[in-house]
Amino acid sequence: MKAEILAVGTEILLGNIVNTNAHYISNRLAELGIEVYHQSVVGDNAERLKEAYELAFSRADLVITTGGLGPTKDDLTKEVAFDYFGKEAVLHEESLKSIENFFNTINISMDKSNIKQAYFPKDAIIMNNSVGTAPGCIIQEKDKILAVLPGPPREMKAMFEECLIPYLKKFQQGVLESKTLRIIGIGESKVASMIEDIIDNSVNPTVAPYAKEGEVTLRITAKAKDPEEANELISPVEKEIRDRLGEAVYGEGEVSIEEVVGKLLVENKFTIAIAESCTGGLLSGTLINYPGISEVFKEGFITYTNEAKIKRLKVKKEVLEKYGAVSSQTAAEMAEGAAKASGTDIALSTTGIAGPGGGSDEKPVGLVFVGLYIKGEVKTKEFNLIGDRQRIRNATVIRTLEWLRREILKCLGK
Repeated sequence: MKAEILAVGTEILLGNIVNTNAHYISNRLAELGIEVYHQSVVGDNAERLKEAYELAFSRADLVITTGGLGPTKDDLTKEVAFDYFGKEAVLHEESLKSIENFFNTINISMDKSNIKQAYFPKDAIIMNNSVGTAPGCIIQEKDKILAVLPGPPREMKAMFEECLIPYLKKFQQGVLESKTLRIIGIGESKVASMIEDIIDNSVNPTVAPYAKEGEVTLRITAKAKDPEEANELISPVEKEIRDRLGEAVYGEGEVSIEEVVGKLLVENKFTIAIAESCTGGLLSGTLINYPGISEVFKEGFITYTNEAKIKRLKVKKEVLEKYGAVSSQTAAEMAEGAAKASGTDIALSTTGIAGPGGGSDEKPVGLVFVGLYIKGEVKTKEFNLIGDRQRIRNATVIRTLEWLRREILKCLGK
């Protein structure tokens, strides 16, 4: 079965809201082995909506719509669909009672306009809305299926799980299982070249790279009769990829770099302090996203000025005068100073030029130095980054945490 997801709503086209429904539905359909080949968005316009139905059904067996089921005149999803299939809508008494009960429960009188939401063709399968007013429906016409769902994500998810999933399961033929590997420290083009033959020869499972800010993900997807068989297909491909990419594979699934680093610190009881200049607290805040980090995170210093670096971290005045605030020497003294002030096993420091101004030929915008104090040893690293101020700060955080991850593994002999 080929599926298409059609989101209805001018507010999505204008960018006023993000279409998270398509992401959710695609993931759930993949678990059923139903492949989504297209996703579309159309505004609240009857003519364009009808064209969208015609296009969707010309290339899909199943079309799932979200949105446009409200009581107002511009909510047209059902009405245009019924016209497309040549079906007359009549009042569905059970749906009307359900809508009335909803309003009674919240002690609000129902407006007459809500009656519109209870009209459906006689042969439609009605999907009850357990958390809102708008019922949905399923129309099956020959070999085509239309499923109409509400737009609010909470209502859509409830109806999808409670009503549409049980209906679709009778069409289920196998499953699609995916495993995502997260890679950092290697760019997308480099990853693709290192596993080019695997990608080119992948049929089942398939392997696809996706670039994200500061990292790359590889999705391995297998189609099989059940999850166990799919995982058996995925396993050898995953092993080959891990063997080639080595420690650049930092995790899998939805894990983040701060989760991986936070877990390493907590499990090994490595205490840490962070001293920041150009990142202005962003590095500390990112690491603190990890629950339980309070067991090892001792202090964070935002030493933006030279005076603060001298006073809080004991950076030598002559080092700042000779090498400048943006230098490997200053980064080293910041890291060591933070570790000694906090009494920690590990300390990180960041100092750089995030822009947009302040750069020079010798020290351009995007030049960042990071310091690391780990078990009595001080190391530094230089980054040359591009982008606007926020992108440079974000990239500094990601690369710094990745460097720390590798150094901790090295310290542990892994």
